[in-house]
Parts: sequence; C-alpha cells; structure tokens
Amino acid sequence: MSGLRYVYAVCRPFGTPLSAQLTGVAGVPPKQLTHHGLVAVVGHVPEEDFAERPLRAHLEDLDWLGATARAHQNVIDALTVVTSPLPLRLATVFRDDSGVRTMMEEREETFLRTLDRLDGRVEWGVKVYVESPEPSPEPAENTQSSGNPDSRPAPSPAKPVSGRDYLRQRRGQHRAHEEKWEQAEEFSRRLHETLSGYAEETRIHAPQNAALSRASGRNVLNAAYLVPRSESEAFVELVDRTKDDSPGLRVELTGPWAAYSFSGEDS
Repeated sequence: MSGLRYVYAVCRPFGTPLSAQLTGVAGVPPKQLTHHGLVAVVGHVPEEDFAERPLRAHLEDLDWLGATARAHQNVIDALTVVTSPLPLRLATVFRDDSGVRTMMEEREETFLRTLDRLDGRVEWGVKVYVESPEPSPEPAENTQSSGNPDSRPAPSPAKPVSGRDYLRQRRGQHRAHEEKWEQAEEFSRRLHETLSGYAEETRIHAPQNAALSRASGRNVLNAAYLVPRSESEAFVELVDRTKDDSPGLRVELTGPWAAYSFSGEDS
C-alpha cells in the first residue's frame, strides 16, 4: 500500500492480536512492523494530508486535529489492553517502512530501557478541583405568607450602606476564599502523598486552564501516577474513598492510560 507511515507506538512483541475492526488515523487499520526485539505499530496515511506542508496546515485546524487525536488514541487504548506500549508523539510520520526501521535502530537502546521500566504498568490521572459556588437563587417576586415561618424565603445578605461596609464585606469574602484555597491545597497534598505510596513514579503537571479544558471549578491538583497493573484496583478504590472527604472539592480519576507522562516522549 502506498502512502506515508504513521507510527503510533513502539512495543515489545505481543501475542494477543488487536481487534480486526480497529481502525486508526485516516480510517486505516494499524499493523505491526518488527525490527530486532521491537515492534512499531504503524498505519498508512496519505501524503496529501501528512506530508510536511499539508500537515503543518492541518495542525492549525482544530477539528482535523481533534479527529486525528481521537483516532490515534483509539489505537493506543487498544494496545494498552494487550501490552505496555511506548506511545509516540501525535503525527509521527516517516516516508516508508525503511524510515521506521532506521528510527527504531537509532533509538533501540532507549526504547528497550523505557519499555522495561513501563512493562506491566499503566498511568492513572487524578485531578482535584475547587468547585465554583452555586449562584444564589433569585427571590420570588410575589409571595404570600402561609403563616409558617419556615416557608418564608431566606433573607438576602445585607447590602453595604457605606464604603466602609463594602470594604469589610470584600475583606471577609477574600479571607473565606483564601481559607477555602488553603484547605484545597492541604487536601491535595495529603491525597498525593497517599496515592504516591501505590505508584512507582509520579508527575505533577501544571493546573489545567479552565477555558481550554472546559471543566468546572479551579484545578488544584493535576497529577499522573505510574501504577503496576496488580495495584490498580487498590489505587482506584482509594481514590473513590476520598471523593466525599472534603465538601466543595471534586476529585476526578482518569485511566488506565498508556504511560504518556513517563515515556520521555512528547505527547
């Protein structure tokens, strides 16, 4: 088949076949390309999309980039079920099979060393968010007393009547915000220390930008954990037990993933 070679990952040889229905980038099923003790998982992609110039233009197209990233991840997810892959950067492309084998030859020692370190392990992601406060409900415009004090609407906070009152309220709000943030940081620190006991390696990533992630709340902890598959069930149960430990905080668990954060590859 003509076209360029798109490389998803490098692995040790694995015996369990991938699903016959699995397709990757450009709708093409991935195949295995063996070289010495390594396997590159590759797919054929058209030059009109993946040669250097059109690829550079496509990477500015968010819709195209998103669809390509999802197809790439589908293949990585399928590999993670049957082996411990070393995922390569999105849109890693070579001219032909010979170019892929040359890359594997040049980086063979590094690949083998990294695959030994990742063998039998997966990545779990844990994020902690400070929940945004719920907006106060609008008071009813026309209410009649039922005679039951409990049925009356709660009084709204008093409006400041002077500049001094306004500043006092703002200082109180600022202190409350600082206390909530300190509690969130302390919770995240303790959670990270506990989860690290189940992980062989950890990575603390920069907090996610809410405008980009579209996740509600403010991200306090954004961490990745390299966990043996044999410890993963206990790891997940531990995260689940913490989710209700601190009101106003949200704990999110993602995975299991291929070990992107621990591969040494740009993802």
